[in-house]
Amino acid sequence: MKKNKKRKLDIVVISDVHLGTFGCRATELNNYLKTINPKTIILNGDIIDIWQFNKRYFPKPHMKVIKQLMSFITSGTKVYYITGNHDEMLRKFKGFRLGSFEIVNKVILDIDGKKGWFFHGDVFDITMQHSKWLAKLGGIGYDTLIMINTAVNWISEKLGYGKLSFSKKIKNSVKSAVKFINHFETTASDIAIEESYDYVVCGHIHQPEIKEIENNNGKTLYLNSGDWIENLTALEYHDKKWNLYEYEKDETAKSIHLNYKIKDLELIETENTKLFEELLIEFNLNKNVK
Repeated sequence: MKKNKKRKLDIVVISDVHLGTFGCRATELNNYLKTINPKTIILNGDIIDIWQFNKRYFPKPHMKVIKQLMSFITSGTKVYYITGNHDEMLRKFKGFRLGSFEIVNKVILDIDGKKGWFFHGDVFDITMQHSKWLAKLGGIGYDTLIMINTAVNWISEKLGYGKLSFSKKIKNSVKSAVKFINHFETTASDIAIEESYDYVVCGHIHQPEIKEIENNNGKTLYLNSGDWIENLTALEYHDKKWNLYEYEKDETAKSIHLNYKIKDLELIETENTKLFEELLIEFNLNKNVK
């Protein structure tokens, strides 16, 4: 079978993958990663969901995402891991470097003569600042909603109906959610303008977006990479232009068959469990993860 030529990209931004949760669409992300050849990858937070991490649930597609990212690193691709709220435990390792891999809280890059400011965005979330327990409870509720949504969609497709997204409908219809998203975008952009950043690139709110935001002091390009739970989106920079990647519109990636057997979609096998436990020990996370 003829292999598809990988797309060359300067920068790829991926966020809110939430590996280790039922809602994570790891298979689709693997398909996407197999189609690209980027110079720089920015993992903009919440890649591994340590909040909801359960050693009994880390299926092979999730491990394959890590292996795919490792292959980029070993091939020399620059990979920044920006910490988010769901993987905040990694913040104590800020500055850690291994080859072309680096753990950071933010990244500032010169991009063809323009300044880009990359960070996850939870710093603007008031629930993270004052009521972290509420944010964690919301994360559990969100994951439960995704599980219910998956079951309903399976039944819906069997009956010949389309897919539904409960969480997306809730976010798009609840006024407080819309207000929060608008406030998030405005706050990030106002600071970027004040600091003379041409681009401000976030994740966190699971709302993919590219738009110019202007105030009395100037303007900036606000970008959000979305997520790999419901939107399946990423940001791509190539030929001096930003684009919003949408998996559902990528027939090449969707046509890739990873040939997972049913057992591969179940809980991770003993070999991979030991591998991940060794990773936890190496990063001294095993004492904190229950």
